Amino acid sequence: PAGSQTLDDAGLAAALAAGLAGLQRLGKAEKGDKTMVDALLPAIDTLQSSADLQKTAEAARQGLAATIPLIARKGRASYLGERSRGHADPGAASASLILECLAGDDASTS
Repeated sequence: PAGSQTLDDAGLAAALAAGLAGLQRLGKAEKGDKTMVDALLPAIDTLQSSADLQKTAEAARQGLAATIPLIARKGRASYLGERSRGHADPGAASASLILECLAGDDASTS
């Protein structure tokens, strides 16, 4: 809520969803375009349904891994075309890392 000094899971999910909506509106990126959207969509869905930050971080990691075989269609990586295949998307990696940090130090070892 406005003016609140704390952020609960529902508030975090709402903030992430609003940020994702803005990213998609401005960048026109969708799932499968090999962008941070691929990590954020499953993470937000998981957070909204389970309110478990560990599962949320894992969903983001899985979304990140799913970008590896894709060809980038949006963002700077799209300039690489076929050469982007076989590499994780940097935006998805940073989104995943942020969610791992939110989940705590042990998220990367689960």
